Formats: sequence, C-alpha cells, structure tokens
Amino acid sequence: MVLNYLWVLFFLASFIVAIVKLFLGDSGVISTMVNSTFDMSKTAFEISLGLTGIMTLWLGLMKVGEAGGAIRIMSKIVGPFFSRLFPEIPKEHPAMGSILMNFSANMLGLDNAATPLGLKAMKELQELNPHKEKASNAMLMFLTINTAGLTIIPVSIMAFRTQAGATNPTDIFLPLIIATYGSLMVAIITLSLIQKINIFDKVLILYFIAILGGISGLAWMVHSLPESQINQVIDVFGNLIILSIIVSFITLAFFKKVNVYETFIEGAKEGFQVSITIIPYLVAMLVGIGLLRSSGTMEILTLGITKCVSWMGMDTSFTDALPVALMKPFSGSGARGLMVDIMNEFGADSFAGRLACIMNGATDTTFYILALYFGSVSIKNTRYAAGIGLFADFVGMIFAIMVAYLFFTI
Repeated sequence: MVLNYLWVLFFLASFIVAIVKLFLGDSGVISTMVNSTFDMSKTAFEISLGLTGIMTLWLGLMKVGEAGGAIRIMSKIVGPFFSRLFPEIPKEHPAMGSILMNFSANMLGLDNAATPLGLKAMKELQELNPHKEKASNAMLMFLTINTAGLTIIPVSIMAFRTQAGATNPTDIFLPLIIATYGSLMVAIITLSLIQKINIFDKVLILYFIAILGGISGLAWMVHSLPESQINQVIDVFGNLIILSIIVSFITLAFFKKVNVYETFIEGAKEGFQVSITIIPYLVAMLVGIGLLRSSGTMEILTLGITKCVSWMGMDTSFTDALPVALMKPFSGSGARGLMVDIMNEFGADSFAGRLACIMNGATDTTFYILALYFGSVSIKNTRYAAGIGLFADFVGMIFAIMVAYLFFTI
C-alpha cells in the first residue's frame, strides 16, 4: 500500500514540477521526461536480463549447497543469532543459509552475488509465509537488513576515489563503516521493538559485539597495509571468499555422493523464471524514479533543504553532497553517478567529495530492493517495509554527515 502511494506521488510531483518549468520557459522538460520513461523501461529489462545468468548460477550453486549439507552447516553457525531475529523461521531451515549468504555478500560489496542469494531467501521465506500476498515479519526483518546496507569492504567506492585523483582513496573507509553499522543497528532495533523481539537478549548482544569487533579488526588491517596495496588486497580477499564458497559447496556435495551436475541444473532452472517475474515490478519503480530525476524534482528538494539549513544558521557544507543522499534510496547507479559528479566538481579530497562517498556506501537502494524482492514472490501488501527502509536511509545519512564532520573538519 505504501509503495502504491509513493509511486503515484512520484508521477504527480514530477508532473507538477514539469508544468511549472514549462510555464517558466523550459520547453524541453516534457520531452525529456517522456524519453526517460522509455529509457528506464529499457534499463529495467536490461537489469532483469543481466540477472538471468547470475540467478541461474547462484540458484544452482545454492541447490548444490543444500543437497550437500553446506547450507545446513552454515545455518548452525548463525542459528542462535538468526533464530532470535527471525523467530518465524524453523531451526536449520534453508532460508537461514540463504539469508547468511546474502548478508555476507552485501558486506563484501559483491552485489552480483548478493542479489540472487537475496531472491533465493525471499522464495524460501515465502514458502513459510501463511499469507502469500502479505509480507511476513521475517521478510520485513530480512529487507531491513538489506536496505540498511551494511558494507565493510567498499571496493567500488575506493576505486572511484582513485580514478578521481584522491590523495588517500581509503580515508573514507572507517567513517563509512561507522555510518553503515549505525544505520543497521538503529534499523534492527526499531523493527525489533515493533515486532516485540527482545533486542537485549544476551546472544544478540554478543553477536553484535562480535560483528563490531570483526569490523574493527578489518579496519585496523586495512589501515596497516601500504596504501598502494589496499585495493588489490581487498579485491583478492572478497573474491577469494566467494570462490572458496563455490568450491566447498561442490566438494562437500561430491563427497556426500550427490549428483552435483544434475542438482546444479535443477536449481539453475529456477533462475530464469525469477528473472522474468521481476520485470514489471522493476519497470514500474524505475520509470517513477526516472521521472523524478528528469523533471528536476530532486534538484528542487536539494535546494529547499539547503535554504532551510542556511535560514537556521547552520553550516551548509554538507548540502553539496545531498543529491547522493536523496538519490540513493531510489537508484544505486544514479547515486553513484552523482557521487562521481560531486568529486569532479568539488574535488575527491573536498569535504563534499568525501561525504558523497560515505553517503553512497552508508545505505542501500531501498525502493529498488523492495520492488525487486517483493516482486519476485508477488507480495502486494508490503506493510511498513518502505517506512522502516526509509528510516534506515535517513539514519545512515545522518551518521554519514556526523562522521564526515568528525573526521574531516577537526
């Protein structure tokens, strides 16, 4: 229901802004908006088409992992943690393993692996869902974790900073981790209160501390490396983990006397159908987002916030990076493009350039994730998923601004 209202709002707001600009003499805005609807429809199809091969690969591998028992082993490791955040999921259910794999891929910044694993998790959660058109509590928690966008290895962001000529491309590493972890924790705590989950459970607290410890250790390791080797080491580390998972799935299944090849094919067949299912949902969401961008509505929002901040007598340095914050919930590629533009305009080592990078990594693309994941299992009633996701985005951006001022202005 929330997505319905927001989607209509995208169209109405864009249309009103376009009419105003038309009366002010901008005759090209209408044709730009119409062209954007065609371009974004094409983009949605291309994304779905691109997902087909990746979906086929990873759903096949997940089937092998389930048959060989690897997923069950992984589920036991995180069972105490996930059983408290996802009380609806039975112990050692395959969904636990899929959620863990998705969570891990997101943390490593491996989007191509995270998406099919997330779609696999949604399918398994839907099998447990008693109300097939209404999002379950477990789905809402899973998507909250996704939209909070915990990333501990922002490889692509550091690569863009290198290309933009940053003196130290990794100087945003620690601030970004603080911002994204803060966003995740606030989002989980908020949803836990709504779902009456005991967030003060000692097992949850221990796991949260362990995650924080792991992140801190990684941050220390990265900063102890020579600057010239950081990007290379992180890239090798992330890809080595993925390759190790693939090989271990296949090897364990082989020694369990599973027909690995046939099992892979059986799981891979599901990938194509899922990719086809999500096309209309992606078209709807991306067309609405395209209208917001092409009409200039995003620019007006940024200008309005800047004026308000200035009127209150506050420092407006952070508003130069706000386009990234406003775009990120809607489009990852759009936010990435704006991040690069800001670094080109103000400099990669400027306050705005660094803040834009932190904002880009602090959260994930909320509306894209909701449209993609709910669309894959035909969920119509998304309940408060959009509200929690946007709240996580807001908190992430506030954390990003705070740590940017803390690290780069003192």
